Amino acid sequence: MRLTTMTDYALRLLMYVGQHPGRLCTIAEVAHAHQVSVAHLMKVTHQLGLAGWIETVRGKGGGMRLAHAPEAIGLGAVVRSVEPDFRLVECLDGGGHCLLQGGCRLAGIFDDALQDFLARLDRHTLADILPPGVPGIALPTLQRVS
Repeated sequence: MRLTTMTDYALRLLMYVGQHPGRLCTIAEVAHAHQVSVAHLMKVTHQLGLAGWIETVRGKGGGMRLAHAPEAIGLGAVVRSVEPDFRLVECLDGGGHCLLQGGCRLAGIFDDALQDFLARLDRHTLADILPPGVPGIALPTLQRVS
C-alpha cells in the first residue's frame, strides 16, 4: 500500500502549522520549509480546510492555523479525509469482477490489514508527531524510579 503525495503533504503541512501555534502560517512558507510546490500545497490547504482540520484567513496578513488542538487531530481521521481510496486490490472496491470470487480469501486478509493500519493511525494524534517542546503541547512527565 502506498499513500498519495496529497497525504504526505497534508501531514507535513499540519506538522508545520502545529509547530507555530501563535501565528498564521502561509502556504509559501510551508512550501519553502518542505521544498514542495506552492500549487500542490494550495490544493492540500483547500482540502484540509474543507475537512475542518485548519482554519484559513484570506487577504493580506492571512494564512492558516490549526482548527483544533494537536491532541484532538487524529492521524487516522486526517488520512481518511485526504486519501481518495484505500483499494489495495481491485476486488476490494466491490464493483470489479473477480474470477476467483467465492474461492479467494486474499481480499479478506488485505481488508483486515488495511483496518489494522488505520486502527494504528487512530491511536495517534498530531501532537504525537510534533517535536517536543512545541508551545501548547503538554510534555509527558517523567516518573522518578526509586
